[in-house]
Amino acid sequence: MTKRVSYRDRLTIEPGKRGGKPCIRGLRITVYDVLENLASGMTQEEILDDFPELERGDLLACLSFAADRERHIESLKAL
Repeated sequence: MTKRVSYRDRLTIEPGKRGGKPCIRGLRITVYDVLENLASGMTQEEILDDFPELERGDLLACLSFAADRERHIESLKAL
């Protein structure tokens, strides 16, 4: 198994930006924006073409963040 990208180095939360949603490196692009594009069938290459300020590691950080949130939700259900 390979090492996951740490999203803590790439994602920021600022109360006045995008409603306090997690954004990528202080940009106005949210984790939700990236996940929604992936869910709609866009490839990583297409997303990177549409958002040239993003890096491949940013996309992986979004996926890592979503995986951690899912893991946390599942652990709450077990209580």
